[in-house]
Amino acid sequence: MCPKEPTSYTAAANRAAVQRYAMDDRRDFDDASRGLIAELPGAYTSADGAVAFDPAAFAYLAEAGDEAPDSVEPSLWRQSRLMARGGLFRVTDRLYQVRNNDIANLTVVEGESGLVVIDCMAGVEAARQSMAMIREHVSDKPVAAVIYTHTHIDHYGGVKGVVDADDVASGRVPIVAPGLAFDKYAIGENVVAGNAMARRSFYAFGALLDKNPLGHITCGIGTDTAKGVTISYLSPTDLITATGQQRELAGIEFEFLYAPDTEAPEEMHIWIPELAALTCAENANHSLHNIQTLRGARTRDARNFARYLDETLERWGDAAQVHYGPHTWPVWGTENIAALLESQRDTYKFIHDQALRLANRGYTPLEAAEILELPAELGRDWPNRGYHGTLHHDVRAVFTKELGMWDGDPVSLHPHPPVESARRLVAFAGADRILAEGRRAFDEGDYRWAVQILHALVFAEPENTEAKQVQADAYEQMGYQSEGPQWRGIFLSAAKELRAGTQPPPYVTASTDSILAMPIDLLFDFVAVHIVGERAADADIHLNLDFTDAGEQWNTWIRRGVLNARRGHSPKAQLTLAGPKQALVAALLRPDAVAGLPAGALRLTGDEGALTRLGGLLDSFDPAFPIVTP
Repeated sequence: MCPKEPTSYTAAANRAAVQRYAMDDRRDFDDASRGLIAELPGAYTSADGAVAFDPAAFAYLAEAGDEAPDSVEPSLWRQSRLMARGGLFRVTDRLYQVRNNDIANLTVVEGESGLVVIDCMAGVEAARQSMAMIREHVSDKPVAAVIYTHTHIDHYGGVKGVVDADDVASGRVPIVAPGLAFDKYAIGENVVAGNAMARRSFYAFGALLDKNPLGHITCGIGTDTAKGVTISYLSPTDLITATGQQRELAGIEFEFLYAPDTEAPEEMHIWIPELAALTCAENANHSLHNIQTLRGARTRDARNFARYLDETLERWGDAAQVHYGPHTWPVWGTENIAALLESQRDTYKFIHDQALRLANRGYTPLEAAEILELPAELGRDWPNRGYHGTLHHDVRAVFTKELGMWDGDPVSLHPHPPVESARRLVAFAGADRILAEGRRAFDEGDYRWAVQILHALVFAEPENTEAKQVQADAYEQMGYQSEGPQWRGIFLSAAKELRAGTQPPPYVTASTDSILAMPIDLLFDFVAVHIVGERAADADIHLNLDFTDAGEQWNTWIRRGVLNARRGHSPKAQLTLAGPKQALVAALLRPDAVAGLPAGALRLTGDEGALTRLGGLLDSFDPAFPIVTP
């Protein structure tokens, strides 16, 4: 079913929004195009031959004028036109970026003996296209080192499109990354909770939507999440654990500021003194960032954003001549860089401090989010606009980080689940009356109330087509009015699935590479979240595992609905499995597939029925589970 046009209420709201913004500030348009060497060469495909990303899908943004269509909030339209400027750019002497053929950038520093690649994009295909552009237009020197700035998938997922795994394993190419727990957070975040995170991300990043003014515009900090790409992983070999640590890579000195518990659990800023070039990773970009992501991740500490940005200003603020990021475009000039970092520092500090001020006055998270506004000087500064995080959900996230999941209102402590609450409300008020109220609210442009009141009817009567259609119409208008692209994506995706049903998943985050790269203790955590507790309540399964390629022995047992694991073998084990990690992963997650493994891949000693019993306890996860219907 086709999207509908914006209503007169939406058109008026978006026209009025123009007055809130400094639309006459054009510097970003010059900066986003500065240093262009070559435009993107075109589309790239995934392993199955399907188009994964095509810059032509966003050509209408470059061709269109500054005036936003009525279906797009004007601030988001401006940002999206900036993000549509993709290609290979010279940032400064010996520092280059490929931007906007992925949600993230690939940065290359040319050293005497090779190339240092900073962040590798989300997929191998995007990284390969980017490196081909570097080879053609900049340098054919070998990759001498890779740096991950932090633990998110769009910064390491393309690594095997940048460097050969054998070169990393041999020590010829180091991978430098922050923190002692990089593997744990990188893999754990995207795999252990990966199915839920991926499904939510389809909504937030517009992956289910067509690319046009009635659908997906851009992701705000990048163009798009490419579809069906190969997500790879190689573990870091050189960890940065303290501020001030330095590395010489390809003949160039890099200095690091360790910034954990900011935009990611493990993150770092990088200073290249020889180039006077600075990056604050994702702690400073041309967008307000998430304190709590809508796709799902650990809640961040807004205080730490501010603290580490201020420390960066103290260390290098007077010397930096260019600031480049893993998203969006660079900033040039010491004064402009200081202005960016100071403005973002103060924005995160304001959000943190004012959210807790209101918490201490007794406000709930939603109440605080509804009334807090940034001071005018911060609010009109483009990098503080909500193209990734938003002020509204960041305020609520501070409450979550500091006070936990309960909002302080007793009624929310033990409510009925959504379907039961919906059935009771419909039984009390009547389906016809609720539908009529939803229609009235929609007709009067009160879209928030329309989706809220109709939620009860949709969850109580999921086959009520009229209720779903009106709710879809209301969600759609909310999407058109949203400045935040993730809010837009969520609302428009909700409308699409209410009209057309659940859509097939466009990608997965729990890739084979990611699962196989898991530290072994985390692998057992991954298996554990597949255990169906009620089925395993009376189970008694004990296995020994010999990871022959890793030289490690473990044992795992399931009792009382819980899987635990320890290093070493146990005399209590009913079955011992020996083989390489890949074979053992298959045995633990798909016991029924063991018979299909190549001969000799896995040695079993003992009661092989233990594997059959394990298989009977494992859950499977639907990557397209329902969101807007029960």
